[in-house]
Amino acid sequence: MKFTRFRDLLAVALVAGLLTVLVLRLVYAALPTLPRLAGVTFGVLAVVEAILAWQLRNRIAGKPGVRPVEPLTAARAVALAKASSLVGALMSGVWIAVVLTVLPLAAVSSAAADDRTTGLVGLVGSAALVAAALWLEHCCKTPDPPQQDDNVGLR
Repeated sequence: MKFTRFRDLLAVALVAGLLTVLVLRLVYAALPTLPRLAGVTFGVLAVVEAILAWQLRNRIAGKPGVRPVEPLTAARAVALAKASSLVGALMSGVWIAVVLTVLPLAAVSSAAADDRTTGLVGLVGSAALVAAALWLEHCCKTPDPPQQDDNVGLR
């Protein structure tokens, strides 16, 4: 399994952002105000994944006094991290599009000003989810085996 590449996440965010801008330009006037705490969910998920990464880091490294991680548990954590980074990138693109769409309208519309705040909250939560997911994926990397001295077998 290969590690998630930043360029893949950037491509997902760009496509999601462009599609969202197109849709918002067509239907923004007919939409209700976005829920203020819509993006908080992604921030909560980011905290959960960061805690999971912190716990798994030492267990995978084989530090003394900690219980080792089952391989299936590590594989599930990597799958969670990959899925979360993609969803976080997708939603980051969406929230950036929301902010860029409502930013010019915020001076004339109180609903657009509220949506700008909602978009910023969502963007912070989504970006935090991407960061936590990439860290979780990094923490699940199998440690390199210890290096043996080449001269030991020559005696």
